[in-house]
Amino acid sequence: MSAKGTIVLMGSGELTATMVEVHKELLARLGTGARAVFLDTPAGFQLNADQISAKAVEYFHHKVGHPMAVAAFKSKDALSALESEKAFLTLRQADFVLVGPGSPTYAVRQWEGTPIPDILARRIEEGACLVAASAAALTVGVRTLPVYEIYKVGEELRWVQGLNLLGRFGLNLVVMPHWNNAEGGTHDTRFCFMGESRFRSLAALLPEDAHVLGMDEHTACIIDLSRNEACIRGIGGATLLRGGSELALAKNTVVSLDVFKGNWQPPSPRTVSAPPEGTAAASAESRPDSFWDSIHVLESGFQTAQESRNAEGMSAAILELDRVIWASARNLEGEEAISQAREMLREWLVMLGSSLSTGPGSTDECLSPLVEELLRLRDDMRRRKRWEEADALRDCLQRAGVIVEDTNEGARWRIN
Repeated sequence: MSAKGTIVLMGSGELTATMVEVHKELLARLGTGARAVFLDTPAGFQLNADQISAKAVEYFHHKVGHPMAVAAFKSKDALSALESEKAFLTLRQADFVLVGPGSPTYAVRQWEGTPIPDILARRIEEGACLVAASAAALTVGVRTLPVYEIYKVGEELRWVQGLNLLGRFGLNLVVMPHWNNAEGGTHDTRFCFMGESRFRSLAALLPEDAHVLGMDEHTACIIDLSRNEACIRGIGGATLLRGGSELALAKNTVVSLDVFKGNWQPPSPRTVSAPPEGTAAASAESRPDSFWDSIHVLESGFQTAQESRNAEGMSAAILELDRVIWASARNLEGEEAISQAREMLREWLVMLGSSLSTGPGSTDECLSPLVEELLRLRDDMRRRKRWEEADALRDCLQRAGVIVEDTNEGARWRIN
């Protein structure tokens, strides 16, 4: 029996404004009564796992306009048999399953030895839609990247066995979300935070027949199994790597799934129309700058102001960054991106304070070196009885707002 369903791979942004219309389009294919479910496993180890699930439910209710339930399966060892069976039943009844942020290796460990991979594969065969985004996108291929272990902890470069859910449908892929990530600023975080040099080494460790599918952030690859085709939606594009060859797939491009299976000579890719103007996706795609593009523009302005000791310019950049963070949080920008932007905001505040502490503390401090030199020159004139020149210098200072008073201890000055 040929599969009827859809697998959607998202590079990031699954709960942001950029993916609203994609979710709506996918749910519209399933009909108004489609049962949508959020599977919470990838973030199950996090203390805020329930908050992430609540955010997904809120996002679908308010932004997508569709109810969503939660399949709670945070840890296979911590759940009772009854709790596990409830999660399995929720997934068996789901028409639309969203799995998102967290740790890909943690998710794989929790799902191994459970019915979940088989349930998801069966629901896809029967016509359901699976959306695997960010960390979850890493789990569905033949290999999974230990992102946190390598990027945050510094463990050796390696791959772990993936669920290979895509392999059940003839797609021998390794999925890499966050392909065009730029959050590092001063260091390379492309290729899912690996950077080019580490990624090239990782690619050399893959099986020869495995292809890499790199997904740009805020971008979706909609794999329609019934039509044997894939469509790229969102802000960015996708990149398919096989050996030393590379195939770029721009947004709104449609290709045969034969391309993902190794046939790189298909009929010319065609494009489809973008979502109608006025929709959230259309407005997002028309924006030239993503969240991090805007942040980096502000960062450049802050650095310029810092170099010129322009405290007002630094303050303006901080206030604008604060505004961008709050606006993006309301639009359900990714939690990790918001956290990193807030860390940058704190750094800027420290830099501003440091800059102010090393500068003149007052107008008196700023003028003191110049005025003291002029008064020494005036004293020299007075010792040589050049009274007119000494008085002229005093009068000049007075016109500039510096009052000079002669005392028994010498000249004193103050700002008028």
